[in-house]
Amino acid sequence: MTPVFLLLLLLSVLPVPSVSLTNFLIYGDIKPNSKRNADPCTATGCKWPKSGSYVYVPVVISSDFKESNTIIGGLVSFHQSTCIRFVWMTNHVDFLYFFPGTGCWSYLGRQEGGQVISLQKNGCVYINTVQHEVLHALGFHHEHARSDRDSYVNVNLQNVQPGYESNFDKVQTNNLGTPYDFQSVMHYPNNAFSQNGQPTITAKSDPNLVLGGAAQMSSNDIARVNRLYQC
Repeated sequence: MTPVFLLLLLLSVLPVPSVSLTNFLIYGDIKPNSKRNADPCTATGCKWPKSGSYVYVPVVISSDFKESNTIIGGLVSFHQSTCIRFVWMTNHVDFLYFFPGTGCWSYLGRQEGGQVISLQKNGCVYINTVQHEVLHALGFHHEHARSDRDSYVNVNLQNVQPGYESNFDKVQTNNLGTPYDFQSVMHYPNNAFSQNGQPTITAKSDPNLVLGGAAQMSSNDIARVNRLYQC
């Protein structure tokens, strides 16, 4: 049976699934998976499976949200430019569960069974944040963590809050032949985790360049989804 695509006007929600939660975050907003490492997202099972021309990703949205239309809007934005198609979870084993947790965070890539995406009600329920956390779930890391970042940005660890330095570690990412993108929705802002108001990330080409202000996915964000999933 052909899955029914999410529509902006479809605001119904499904019951809360049983999903295991942990308290530890890495890279600021990523939940670690102790069973495997998906950096870059080429590990077995990291990607969501493709069926025909589309990649169907089942979802559940907690009934605790009053902003379901914003979350759905963020999901539908992928339908407009990629082969990702979000469908309501029915009897699926793997799915995304959006809930109003503490902070904004996601797992990296597809997990075994239901996996959560936390969108705190005050501060996280925006189109760009939904896109950011969903891109993590699709297998994408932060832009400033990519393997070639040292050619494009300076990370000023002296300005980082003690204990948060690991959020700026580089990752051996799969960059899919795309350029470093200062305007990526996956890029952190200049003062992320700053302890003194001074920038923690600056562009080498222009230290005054504003980073991390993307209102939506960039053309490079979209291109990476299409290349990783062979859309």
